[in-house]
Amino acid sequence: KDIRDFKTKNGLDQVILLWTANTERFSAVEEGVNDNAENILSSIEMGEAEVSASTVFAVASILEGCTFINGSPQNTFVPGVVELARQKKVFIAGDDFKSGQTKMKSVMVDFLVSAGIKPVSIVSYNHLGNNDGKNLSAPSQFRSKEISKSNVVDDMVASNRILFEEDEHPDHVVVIKYVPYVADSKRAMDEYTSEIFMGGKNTIVMHNTCEDSLLATPLIYDLVILGELCQRVQVKKEGETEWESFHPVLSLLSYMLKAPLVPNGAPVVNALFTQRCAIVNLMRACLGLAPDNHMTLEHRFESTLAAMSSDEPANKKMRLG
Repeated sequence: KDIRDFKTKNGLDQVILLWTANTERFSAVEEGVNDNAENILSSIEMGEAEVSASTVFAVASILEGCTFINGSPQNTFVPGVVELARQKKVFIAGDDFKSGQTKMKSVMVDFLVSAGIKPVSIVSYNHLGNNDGKNLSAPSQFRSKEISKSNVVDDMVASNRILFEEDEHPDHVVVIKYVPYVADSKRAMDEYTSEIFMGGKNTIVMHNTCEDSLLATPLIYDLVILGELCQRVQVKKEGETEWESFHPVLSLLSYMLKAPLVPNGAPVVNALFTQRCAIVNLMRACLGLAPDNHMTLEHRFESTLAAMSSDEPANKKMRLG
């Protein structure tokens, strides 16, 4: 009712809900409670303890046909919520804003693994004094954040089976402390220890001080804008007559989220530039342009360079080497 009233009062065509409230504890996924759409609706009616506030908001949003984005790390999207979203064909996306330390980690680990450098120990320490930091000082809430921060390296490690055996992972520790004095000025320190050539060791240490809320706020705008745009995109495969929207689990928003929610059967991608490339190429496709790639074969052969040179205006030819 609140969603409907807000929409009517403000004369809106559509509403998108985005959860920015504090981290909740992880909910236990229990048979008969939140394991399917019918059970989650019944559990909300009965006030079941394992149904979180964010899940209630998500279900209300889905029932009103409104996209719901989870900006916190808890498991809002239990199986029953995902099933309901698929039934109603409403977008859901999550989890947890990717604004600072985790964004840097997704770049650093991607670089190390791609370069054949094997990260064997990743230790991340944070302290902050805002309400988020206070909330995360509770062990059950911290566990939600620890899971979302820790999973960010998994797909990049799995991408290189020369460096890492099956089921082999770096030691990965995340620590968050509440220090009221620093308020919203979050401190983040990371140490990456890697094995290099001939048994050598390499250690990279980073320190980052940032205004936590000021990094997160632009993500809210971007997530809502991109989420709304995705509602207007449909595709039709060659030879078919029906147009199709994106899967209700909107994984395209992963670029801005720590723990990407993806459809069953789809790979989880955490590498930051791969995530960004997916968005860029979607925008290009909407404009009828070919996907971006970095082969740039036209710049690697004498014949194509000569042809490009002959097509350039005279003032640009002078700058060619």
